[in-house]
Amino acid sequence: MTTRTTIVAVAAAAVVLGACGSDNASTTASDTAATLAPAAAPDTTSVPTAAATDSAMTSDQASETHTFVAEVWADNWFALYVDGELVGEDSVPITTERSFNAETITFDASYPFTVAVEAKDFIETDSGLEYIGQQNQQIGDGGFIVQITDTSTGEVVAVSNGDWAALPIHQAPLNPECVRSATPDTDCESAIIDAPIGWTEVGFDDSAWAAATVWPESAVSPKDGYNEIDWDDAAQLIWGADLEIDNTVLLRTTVVG
Repeated sequence: MTTRTTIVAVAAAAVVLGACGSDNASTTASDTAATLAPAAAPDTTSVPTAAATDSAMTSDQASETHTFVAEVWADNWFALYVDGELVGEDSVPITTERSFNAETITFDASYPFTVAVEAKDFIETDSGLEYIGQQNQQIGDGGFIVQITDTSTGEVVAVSNGDWAALPIHQAPLNPECVRSATPDTDCESAIIDAPIGWTEVGFDDSAWAAATVWPESAVSPKDGYNEIDWDDAAQLIWGADLEIDNTVLLRTTVVG
């Protein structure tokens, strides 16, 4: 940000002396000259204010590349993008049942930067069910939480919360009663769309997306790695509006620093 100092030009008004009375008549030429002399120009030396200095420092810092650490837990799987680039993903494949684990991902970026996440719950088929054909055939549920720390300061600069934007792109079953069906691939209904083009990029417009839904630990029941992370008090478990029906959710936020 460039700080500008505005210079105000001050013009002195000319004073016309009338010759009324003996006192006015006695005014000397030097007095008249002094009266008509222009006012001294103001000091135009630019002295940066504290606010301007802070602003400049902020601008300089924003252009620097910082190293960040993202601590993530997901049920069941995630992929993490920063400014459109994939910087890490869950090391346990989505095809693995009950793949609950925490991940630590290090990446470099400059403020501000865009974080985008593809979060998936495990499902066996587009029916949205798991353990199909077994006695515990059921609808699964998801959950995602992240905190990002700037290693140069040790401060947590971003956490998952209700300010994130969310877009479910795989929803099933839309008719939960199909959970007992012997043929769920036929009986269970779904709503599936492609991920929008460029959804991980900085300039993508997510204004039409809903706000992420914050879910309590009692609903998500996080385990296997969740308690290994010292979560910031502001970090929250998030997902789409339906913890069970939303199987794949896209999430976005901007980190300003």
